[in-house]
Amino acid sequence: MKNITLKISGYHIYDNDSEENQLELVTEGKLYTRGSTIYLTYDESEFSGMVGCKTRLQLDEYGVRMTRRGSAVGIDTEIHFEKGHRYKGYYDTAYGPVEMEVLTNDLKNTVTKEGSGEVNIDYNISLKGLSEGRSRLSIEVKEA
Repeated sequence: MKNITLKISGYHIYDNDSEENQLELVTEGKLYTRGSTIYLTYDESEFSGMVGCKTRLQLDEYGVRMTRRGSAVGIDTEIHFEKGHRYKGYYDTAYGPVEMEVLTNDLKNTVTKEGSGEVNIDYNISLKGLSEGRSRLSIEVKEA
């Protein structure tokens, strides 16, 4: 298991393709592998509003699976990002679990087992009855 630093940036994308940075977080984490799959884990912070949660990213040749578990969420959250595919699940909000649908427009992953690289995901998300939009998530990985 390697110590890593993660720089996580989230952006909302408007109809004219301009972006607004909604979130930027730098945190320490761990990287480990099982076969050809790379796992990145980190603890959520006060900044994200989810103290007590652990997030795990599973990177493989198909895409990215994000799992968030812990005391700050009512239900565990899992999102699958795979280019061109639609994923349905639930997302925990302050109002309780909400039906979620994610369509991954584009996904690029250059993260290596040595602990460097980036994951970039462009996706549309719909939280039934609450919000709908297009977002981009960028995760930069560096050895600590």
